[in-house]
Amino acid sequence: MTAEIGFGAQSRAVYAENPVNSRGRLFPEDESPTRTPFQRDRDRIIHSSAFRRLKHKTQVFVYHEGDHFRTRLTHTIEVSQIARSLARALRLDEDLAESLALAHDLGHTPFGHEGEDVLHEAMAPFGGFDHNAQSLRVVTHLEQRYAEFDGLNLAWETLEGLVKHNGPLVGPGGNPLGKFKGGELPFAIREYAEQQDLLLNTWPGGEAQAAAIADDIAYDAHDLDDGLRAGLFAIDDMRAVPFLADILAEVDGKYPGLEESRRIHEIVRRSITRMVEDVIHESVRNISQVDPRSPEDIRMAGRCLVGFSEQMTAAEKEVKRFLFARVYRHHDVLAVRRLVARVVKDLFSGFLADPALMPSPWNEGLQSLNETDIARRVCDYIAGMTDRYAIEEHRRLFDDTPDLG
Repeated sequence: MTAEIGFGAQSRAVYAENPVNSRGRLFPEDESPTRTPFQRDRDRIIHSSAFRRLKHKTQVFVYHEGDHFRTRLTHTIEVSQIARSLARALRLDEDLAESLALAHDLGHTPFGHEGEDVLHEAMAPFGGFDHNAQSLRVVTHLEQRYAEFDGLNLAWETLEGLVKHNGPLVGPGGNPLGKFKGGELPFAIREYAEQQDLLLNTWPGGEAQAAAIADDIAYDAHDLDDGLRAGLFAIDDMRAVPFLADILAEVDGKYPGLEESRRIHEIVRRSITRMVEDVIHESVRNISQVDPRSPEDIRMAGRCLVGFSEQMTAAEKEVKRFLFARVYRHHDVLAVRRLVARVVKDLFSGFLADPALMPSPWNEGLQSLNETDIARRVCDYIAGMTDRYAIEEHRRLFDDTPDLG
């Protein structure tokens, strides 16, 4: 493995993932003389086609609604910045945390969660759809760039953190947990588990936990920012949320008469700072209680160690409730969601009825596929689309493409 010298060995905690001790890759490769395995994973993710397509995938607002709103790509970059900050403060491996943050949304559909919901419903007879599982499928199968393997052949630690960054997926007996309880794990996860054991019954390492909470912090903050700038609610409306009211009072007390754009930014950045600092303080306390001596101790702790305090958890839930009511369920947002839902539904039904309509290479080798395999290929094709490419494909196949303007 790569020598530890030069890769921050002095600052890494004993419970952090150490690239020197990586469990390796599914397909063995010579190690890089200049990069750790996790740095190499980060670079492969950034250079992937799926990563570039995030530029034109919806976060909340569809691409035509303005150039200053977050896209799935800018959201991902913000998550990676926060994840690195948390990892540095907690002496975790920054490169692994960054890789996980950069990859966490590679499986997202066009048009945000609306696209995911439509694909999940359409795929119900064929095993359903889940964007987290699709991210795993992207990096292990759908990216086809390398001569010797499909996917990106990422390190075990990266794949493990990607697939279960929100916690264990199965219990001790192998039964699915969380949102999969009472059913089965998504197809992509079940398929990959036949090739490599990602310890689906344990918590992930600290780096994955840092990336997961960074995701929450980032989208809470930037959805407030985008919602304000879109005029979906006013600054004074935030006084209904104690956490935000306190920040607003702090900003107005220090900068009376501040122009609105700067006022918004001060609120957003202070929200991020408070949440990040809370995670650091709470995580240090949790880690001290468990006293992990290895990454495996983090996995076997039986609970998440990198996260909010009880007080911040309650505050963050209030922020989410506010965003749900004022942004995600706003009539303007819902109107666009209904239109884009029709686009995805039409594309799926059209391609499923005649998969030969998909371009090459998606329309190749169809004769050897059963209905479920064809549905999965159609799903993979649509899930990889950007917003505007989905609109273009709809216009190619149908005469009544919705006008999102």
